[in-house]
Amino acid sequence: MIDQSCENILVGGLEAGGTRFNCVIGYGNGVIIASQSFSTTRPQETLAKAADFFEQSISAHGPLHALGIAHFGPIEIDRLAENYGKILTTPKPDWSDTDIVGFFSAIFDVPIAFQSDVNVAAMGEHYFGAAKGIDNFVYITVGTGIGGGVFVNGQLLHNRAHPEIGHMRVPHDLTRDDFKGCCQFHGDCLEGLASGIAIENRWGSPGDGLTKDHPAWELEAHYLALLCVNLTSCYAPEKIIFGGGVMLQKQIITSVRERFLKMMQGYMPSLNTKTIEDYIVLTPLDGNAATKGALLLAQQALVSPAKSLK
Repeated sequence: MIDQSCENILVGGLEAGGTRFNCVIGYGNGVIIASQSFSTTRPQETLAKAADFFEQSISAHGPLHALGIAHFGPIEIDRLAENYGKILTTPKPDWSDTDIVGFFSAIFDVPIAFQSDVNVAAMGEHYFGAAKGIDNFVYITVGTGIGGGVFVNGQLLHNRAHPEIGHMRVPHDLTRDDFKGCCQFHGDCLEGLASGIAIENRWGSPGDGLTKDHPAWELEAHYLALLCVNLTSCYAPEKIIFGGGVMLQKQIITSVRERFLKMMQGYMPSLNTKTIEDYIVLTPLDGNAATKGALLLAQQALVSPAKSLK
């Protein structure tokens, strides 16, 4: 929960995505007072830009009291692990084994909280977005990759690792879609078939270069509807929330809902044409779910460093 006593204490937040780094300073109530965004390139160059932003922010606005880092994965979030704070084996070139927490803790003498970017985005949705007042939901980002954060009974679902929903296996009809998939680990997992990279590799163009009536979007909706069926069966969430760059193609969500209902075949009667628009939704936070969540993560580290989210 948001600690009201810390709402006026300045903290830093970092949404470290595979495509862009978004740096913010602000408060644990989600208020952002300064921000900067830049492309994710090589580790040292990108991390140095983030550190420069925070150092300049300190000069302009005063000291930061904590830092919340929402990082693309997979990452080690178990504080007891030898490689805590590092990126694990990732398809992002040059980033595997990068010590993220070590880099920032060597520069800033403040509590640092480290968590996956989609988990932190789910936190942002829970406190500030589409899941406000809802204790059971799933947040999914569909961008360069695909990831998800799950809340169960008001708590983020994680222990010593974070979910990797993007690597869920889904039915792949090769007579309909002969693309073999682009995941270097699993080939045609969900991410390998429906991520932004998959769209570009399959169709020869990034999603923002395709027309709204391009067949890519019906195929994308098919795979995302399969995802929603699996999430519904596994977690029975109150809501499924989509964000990420691919979902800026807002025509997709209508098709996802329609296909989802057909796939469910009435198995859960409460999910129907009257309720579906409130069940499968787009984030209202306009790309700020993870940055706002990172500020909240920083606040939690400040209140109780030992007990903040791993």
